[in-house]
Amino acid sequence: MANHGHPSGSAASQPADAVWHNLQPAPGLWVADVPVPEGQPACVVVQQCQMAWVGPEAQLPAAYQALPRHDARGALATPGLVDCHTHLVYGGQRANEFAMRLAGATYEEVAKAGGGIVSSVRATREASEDEPFALAGPRPQAPLDGGACAIEIKSGYGLALEHERKQLRVARRLGEAFCVTVRTTFLGAHALPPEYAGKPGGSQNYTDLVCNEMLPALAAEGLVDAVDVFCERIAFTLAETEQVFQAAQKLGIPVTLHAEQLSDLGGAALAARSAALSCDHLPHLSAAGLAA
Repeated sequence: MANHGHPSGSAASQPADAVWHNLQPAPGLWVADVPVPEGQPACVVVQQCQMAWVGPEAQLPAAYQALPRHDARGALATPGLVDCHTHLVYGGQRANEFAMRLAGATYEEVAKAGGGIVSSVRATREASEDEPFALAGPRPQAPLDGGACAIEIKSGYGLALEHERKQLRVARRLGEAFCVTVRTTFLGAHALPPEYAGKPGGSQNYTDLVCNEMLPALAAEGLVDAVDVFCERIAFTLAETEQVFQAAQKLGIPVTLHAEQLSDLGGAALAARSAALSCDHLPHLSAAGLAA
């Protein structure tokens, strides 16, 4: 029973300690302290952000009778959901790419035309910290309205220390503004930044920067809950991905992976070997990767 609200709305200021009544319990998803007869409304007592009691409204203990009441109006009560892969913080917009995709352009063709990740990188770098925060302001409300109580937010549109820091700081601010659990993922290895593209050793040099400078600095600032990489032929090789994973593991930070989105590079198997939290996308997943 999360209490979410808009940053400037009244819901965010409501006390969390309360009795939520007139609920429809979801069978098998939570256990009541006192069994709720089928078809009867239930109530949940929340104290200090924890469920203190669950059961029929008619048997609410006297100790909770004086708490504020919230009428759920028959809403279904389930455990909170986790939105585990989002890119909510960035500058600019790429609506024009929908037209390109509808006209038949592939993901790779859009990227080679200057769109895709690099387009968002330019806009994110040009923006102050407050600008992407304002742009991102409405975005968390959609998963919250759908029942999410925790949201993972990735960086990856700065591709330089100061701009990756900016994204991660905004993600933390969104968690505070929406009173929701936010976990931040450092995706510095999302794409090759323009200043490294086309230069001899550019990809390896940037990977070294991610591992040796960006990640340690951001981790020391407490901004990194996990580390992600885009392992793909237009992004980072399997060897470079493993290098980033090893740097994260030395710092005790868990990893996750964008893999097998456009081709099969063996990322899923690497994610399995590395005890990754997740391995995402995967339309080109091989049988071996699936088994791993």
